Amino acid sequence: MDQPWTQRSRPDRFERRVEFGDYEATRVFLERLNDLSDRLDKFPDISFGRTYVNLTVRPEEGQVFGEAEQSFIAAIDELL
Repeated sequence: MDQPWTQRSRPDRFERRVEFGDYEATRVFLERLNDLSDRLDKFPDISFGRTYVNLTVRPEEGQVFGEAEQSFIAAIDELL
């Protein structure tokens, strides 16, 4: 089951775990996320296994969360 985004502090970040039914669905999502990240020039931290992806979105160094990060999170959600 997908988890909603969780806001964390120290350091500021949003985290989410996404579960998939099989490796193929995981791979397709990762490819779509790669295309999105290249297009927006924003890259989440990711870790993944066969049927899950953990995502972490952080603001740029020395910045605070703003519209750009919120838009990126919303765009990731649209991929799902």
